[in-house]
Amino acid sequence: MDAGKDFERPLVRHPQLEDWRRLTAIARAEALDGLTLRQIALLLECYLTPGPHRVRDLAVTLGVPKPAISRALDRLTEKDLLRRKLDQQDRRDVLVHRTVAGAVFLSDLEASFARRQAADQISSGS
Repeated sequence: MDAGKDFERPLVRHPQLEDWRRLTAIARAEALDGLTLRQIALLLECYLTPGPHRVRDLAVTLGVPKPAISRALDRLTEKDLLRRKLDQQDRRDVLVHRTVAGAVFLSDLEASFARRQAADQISSGS
């Protein structure tokens, strides 16, 4: 058996990896408005998990330093996809809030993902 043939066969199908492949394909096709994977991860974390979302907690959850979260938030707030607000109970803390524009952006992303998934199913005959 030719060892090179093993690399021609697809890996065992993993639904999560397939989802990731589709998302990266959408990212390439639609450029996701110039957002990085870290910014997308932050956006998804804020929209898909219950708040309140504190910068320090987001840093822990995503496994990155607080300054990395702050830089990602700079870009996301510039695009009005998230909003920062001082925590009135602890003024040393910053809370991250969702925006209508962010919800629309993710709704459009979800629709693109669903279209890509449907196209993949049609092309594979599933």
